Formats: sequence, C-alpha cells, structure tokens
Amino acid sequence: MPNPRAEVFKNEGNAFFKKGQFQNAIDKYKQAADIDPSEPAYWSNMAACYEKIGNYEEMASASQNCIKADKAFVKGFFRLATAQKNLNDLSSCIKTLESGLAVQPTNPDLKKMKKDILELQRAEQVAAYCRKADEQMTNGDIAGAQKTLDLASRLDAGNADIARMISKVKPKFEAMEKRRKASLTATELYKERGDEKYKNADFEGAIELYTQCLEALRKEGNKNMDVRLKALSNRAACYKQISNFDGVISDCSEVLEIEPDNVKALVRRAQAFEGVERYRFALQDCKTVLSMPSSKIGESNYKLVNMMQHRLQKTVNQLKEM
Repeated sequence: MPNPRAEVFKNEGNAFFKKGQFQNAIDKYKQAADIDPSEPAYWSNMAACYEKIGNYEEMASASQNCIKADKAFVKGFFRLATAQKNLNDLSSCIKTLESGLAVQPTNPDLKKMKKDILELQRAEQVAAYCRKADEQMTNGDIAGAQKTLDLASRLDAGNADIARMISKVKPKFEAMEKRRKASLTATELYKERGDEKYKNADFEGAIELYTQCLEALRKEGNKNMDVRLKALSNRAACYKQISNFDGVISDCSEVLEIEPDNVKALVRRAQAFEGVERYRFALQDCKTVLSMPSSKIGESNYKLVNMMQHRLQKTVNQLKEM
C-alpha cells in the first residue's frame, strides 16, 4: 500500500503539474520519494517534470531511480530512453529500450521509439559516410571514397546524395582499378579473381583460385608475404562458409605462424575448433584474443569472443566433471 503521507505530497505535485508549475511539482515529488523511495510513480512523475523544463540530466537520474524502485514499471524505461535521446546518447537509449522490451515485449511506446531511434541512427550514419566520402574525394583518396559510398548505399540505396557522389567517384575508381589490375602478376591475379568469386558467394571457386595463388607463391619462394597472408586468410573465410573447419584451422594456423596476434585468424580458428569439438583449444584462442588491448580487438570481436569464452568455459567444466 502507498504511504499516506507520501501520497499527499504526490497529489500536491500533480496539482502543480496541471498548472504548469513544474519546479513546484518536482519539490513535492521529491518529498514523496524521500518518504517512500520504493514507489516508482514518484520518480516517474518527477522525470516528466524535468522533461517539461528541459533538464534531461535530472530526468535521466529520476528515471533510473524509477527503474531501481520497480523494474516492472515499464514507464521508467520509456522516461530514461526519452532523456537519453534528448542527450543524444542514442546507443544507451537503444539499450534502455531493449531492457524495457525484455520486461514487456509488446509495449507499443517502447517499440515505436526503438524503431524511430534506429532510423535516426541509420540516417546519422549515412550522413557521416557522405561527409567522409566528400573529404576523401577532396584529398584524392578515390578508393577510400568508393568504399565509403558502398557502405552508405547499403544503408540507404535510394539516397540522391549518395547516387550523385557515386556518379563522380565510380568512373575514376574503375579507371584506377583497371590500371591496378593491369600491373598485377599472374600470381596476384589468382588472388584477385578469388576475391571476386568470394564477393559473389562462389566459395568453392574462390578456394580453387586462392589455392592456385598459394601454390604459385610457394614455387616463387613465398617472397610476397602480404599476398600469402591475404590468400590464406581469405581461403579460411571460404572454408568457414562451407563448414570445412579443418581447412579453417589449417589456414588460420599458417597465418598465426607469421602473425601470432592476428585477431581475425584467432577468432576464426576458435570458431572452427568449437565446430570440431576441440573446446580447450577454442577456449585458449579466445583467452589469447581477450588478453589483447581492446583497441586492437574491436567492439564486435570482443562481444563475440567474450560470449564464446563463457560458453566454452562452461562446456570444458562440464567435461571435467564427466
């Protein structure tokens, strides 16, 4: 049951809120929360007042207290997400909305806000890509601009600004690529053609060409180590696509003999070891990755490997008990 004294202050706060006297309302809700901080409505109403006066930091704080008071009170998540949106902390906003939807998956307000925020993030990312591509074009980095515009077009294929920029960059990029390919050796062309097969999801065809590239390199004494590393890494990626885990392990191991801290090779090999039930080896590769600086691992790899480590450690522990 609500505390009678606290309810008196809440009702007084509600009266001030209706009159637009938001600071007075806040003071009353604070008095109510001081008496009974476990009542989420006091914090929620306080957060609504802070929203009215544009104080989003305090709105976020009140909303967090609302969630702390009662995690099942979904409006607290909505209030916090609203504050985070206005503070332009969109990544935290999404996390808050997902936490709220975990409590009440069908809540229409949370679902709509998440959709709107994701669209806002997409639009901001597209705009950022366009700015970056424009800068790359100005600096003469045609290849970089083409790559950036490709990323932008995946997010917004019908964007007129992207299409306009691509029309300027693409002819220059294609001319550069033509000159670059003309300068490649026969060995390098195997890799180049393998890359094209990979992009078209012809993984067996790509494996054949990467293998030809590697055989040619061996005959040449493996002098071009950069091409060898790329061919091994790309062939491992192809093997992973067709679930040839032994092939992944072999190629990644070769890469790691040359570059022991190659994160991509360690992650792929760990996944392949798990695929063939060599859990201890997979766990060791995960631990090696997680021991590296976060800036080297990258956020997506960290999340992936951290989840793998917990899963693999549990499996290893269960096997020890058998």
